[in-house]
Amino acid sequence: MTVSWIGAVVGLALAIILILYKLNPVYSLLLGTIVGAVIGGANMVQTTDIVVAGTQSVMGTVVRVLAAGVLAGVMMESGAANVIAKTIVEKLGERFAIVSLALSTMVITAVGVFIPVAVLIVAPIALEVGSRMKISKLALLVALSGGGKAGNIISPNPNTIAAAHGFGLELSDVMIADFIPALFGLAMAILLATLLKSKGEIASKEDLIAIKADEQPAPEHLPSFGQAIVTPLVAVVLLLLNPIGSIFKIGILEKVQLDAMYILPIAGLIGMLAMKKGRYVLAYTKNGMARMTDVVLILIGAGAIGGLITSSTLPKLFVSLIQHSEISGTFLAPVAGILMAAATASTSTGVILATGSFGKSILSFGVAPLAAAVMVHTGATVIDHLPHGNYFHVTANAMNMDLSARMKSVAYETAVGLTMTVVATIMYGFMFG
Repeated sequence: MTVSWIGAVVGLALAIILILYKLNPVYSLLLGTIVGAVIGGANMVQTTDIVVAGTQSVMGTVVRVLAAGVLAGVMMESGAANVIAKTIVEKLGERFAIVSLALSTMVITAVGVFIPVAVLIVAPIALEVGSRMKISKLALLVALSGGGKAGNIISPNPNTIAAAHGFGLELSDVMIADFIPALFGLAMAILLATLLKSKGEIASKEDLIAIKADEQPAPEHLPSFGQAIVTPLVAVVLLLLNPIGSIFKIGILEKVQLDAMYILPIAGLIGMLAMKKGRYVLAYTKNGMARMTDVVLILIGAGAIGGLITSSTLPKLFVSLIQHSEISGTFLAPVAGILMAAATASTSTGVILATGSFGKSILSFGVAPLAAAVMVHTGATVIDHLPHGNYFHVTANAMNMDLSARMKSVAYETAVGLTMTVVATIMYGFMFG
């Protein structure tokens, strides 16, 4: 069944409008899919088939995301992420406050902590340092959010899993390929935050007191830094076994086919034992699963509307328009990531929509799967922090900012994401693609 591109556009627009009006994103996406399919010419049976096919297409990603919940639960609930962040800030010292805050957020996001949670973890440290060093809350948020964005594209988080699975790649392939763009993003975040140190309201002890009231109590018996780093270290080592084998032609390692579905839970469990918290296995995995539930539901909704767009004539129309213009088809990858993430104010939802809806069209221009994944993935970080998404409001509360003050950082966060996207597009779209 092929539906009209008009139906796909109307369905996507309706879903975005409903999200903006605060209807649950999953229902918004499903309702947009149904209405778009009917307007596009499908009957009710065909509409059901489109929804089912679309949701089935993301099941591989869903399974891996659920598996990642074990690692995320261990890092967040054990206090390991807090320990890593505090250690980085303490070691670099207040002289390099901006660098240490951006780097710590990047690192704990890179090891599997969701970016909003990473900002929540580092925010109290940032406000405490900022109040002593007279740094503005705007600069602190740009450092945290920018560092988080850089870490988010090299992490085993749902967005990276979606980018890899969307183009039939290993998770480690995308994480490695995103590393250089991430470094540029980190550098841009540090530069912008440094320039903004005296711009806007200066962080104060009152801000710290305000957010402490809502802060979750830290777990008893925090692990040492050595114990805290075991989980991400095991995950990275296992994820890199096959790539290292391929690079150095090591036969045994080349034959190792460990999927993220196995690696991430194994790393979480080993880390839990290293921290001597094995007795908390049920609690940590339960909380990790709970944190993934909303993500999984949104991925299912995104898969449905991705199925609508894929079964419509819209991708072919895009290809035709690009072919008749003087624009390189390579740009479809980052643009798809930017637009879909902006529409949903979510990196992971933007990636799954972009790969599911425009993946085949992007590849039809001769773009390599890895290049496509990297450009879509980095593109999804450009405008994924808009007010109709959860991240905007979580980070505003974390820094004790009102909506007006929070809006002032949007342009600078966009600059960080755009920097990573430009670097990725130059590297993989034109130099090595």
